[in-house]
Amino acid sequence: MIGVAVFAATLLWLRGDFRVLERYKYVFGVTALFLLFLPLAPGIGETVNGSRLWIHFAGLQFQPGELGKIALIVFLAAYLREKREVLAQGRLKDWGPLLAIWGGAMLVLVATDDLGSALLYYGIFLALLYVATARAAFVAAALALFVAGSVLVTYLVSHVHERVTDWLSPWSSHPVFCPLTGHMAYRQDCQSYQLVQSLYSIAHGGFGGTGLGHGIVTTAAGGPVVPDLNTDFIYSALAQELGLIGAAALLLLYMAFVLRGFRIALSASDGFSKLLAAGLSFGFAFQTFVIVGGITRVIPLTGITLPFVSYGGSSILSNFLLVAGLLLVSHRANREKAA
Repeated sequence: MIGVAVFAATLLWLRGDFRVLERYKYVFGVTALFLLFLPLAPGIGETVNGSRLWIHFAGLQFQPGELGKIALIVFLAAYLREKREVLAQGRLKDWGPLLAIWGGAMLVLVATDDLGSALLYYGIFLALLYVATARAAFVAAALALFVAGSVLVTYLVSHVHERVTDWLSPWSSHPVFCPLTGHMAYRQDCQSYQLVQSLYSIAHGGFGGTGLGHGIVTTAAGGPVVPDLNTDFIYSALAQELGLIGAAALLLLYMAFVLRGFRIALSASDGFSKLLAAGLSFGFAFQTFVIVGGITRVIPLTGITLPFVSYGGSSILSNFLLVAGLLLVSHRANREKAA
């Protein structure tokens, strides 16, 4: 209900001309960085599952990075629309704010111990950089910087190192040290327990699934088979109950949504609108890829949500804002065509 209210309020607030947001690009840039680092604030920051992504204030728990994602897209769309020609010339002074975004992504990775958020924000940056400049070399160089930074952080930050190790070797044939209990245990019974049980859950669904409500989600003792099933691992539950057919249908729905988003970007007449719609669409698509890819071991597992499916108020709010942005761009493009 709150998400729908925010969605409607955004449409009413910006119904005249949403492009007014372009004037405040640096405000959105600073706000994005502020929201990304807000969970580090003492007293309100909270660590969940090894990642410091949450704030707890006045009885409410919130993930500010979800709104930071929207603010970052608005900033990048406005800045790249203004600077895309000079960026193509490669002058260092014009790359300053964008290099700051790269540094911010690396700091988020180090400070919050969360690979997923850093990957999502930086992926959005690379996508919009390519859309704005059409220079694949820039994207390749920026991607190389991120990979180099991620490898370095993997060896320096223990939590990130554990995530990568679980991705590469979720099963162990001999006991290893379990940080959760302080004793020796097989990796599949400790660090990678969630990932391994999630893979078993997906495999159990087969092609047709077990049927809605008939999946095995609790143990005989009543505990969850896969912890955090309603948030990070919701896709494994759906794959079990709906099977490969149902899980593929869900991904096709996401693909249809993203396709419509990019068609909106193509129909827009001005650079800011095109970049904004493309950034919102890519952010939605990449977030889906990051969480589904982590669950299926395509990439290291991260703790972000599956849009409109995972439980989580912060994600719902940000995704309703995302849809509102796409509708605003689409409405203006259709109105200009009709005129």
